[in-house]
Amino acid sequence: MRSAAYAVALLMMILAGSTVTTTAVTCSVSELSPCLPSFTSAAKPSAQCCNKLKEQKPCLCGYIKNPSLKQYVSSPNAKKVASTCGVPIPNC
Repeated sequence: MRSAAYAVALLMMILAGSTVTTTAVTCSVSELSPCLPSFTSAAKPSAQCCNKLKEQKPCLCGYIKNPSLKQYVSSPNAKKVASTCGVPIPNC
């Protein structure tokens, strides 16, 4: 349980510091914070999570290519969330 708490704390620190800008979308992984419970457990993603994931879709390759974020956005739970929300994981 402690390791899960540490993972959540680490992810929140990463989320707070990672911002990338693309055309029409401000890529900020912190926008995906409503998805955090689903990324770190088997929790069903909320509607807010799915909406944010769809908004951030153009940013996903940047997140996947970021070594600090890749383990979170490429995790089995994150892929399950993306599938549930109807957002394909891009091949970057």
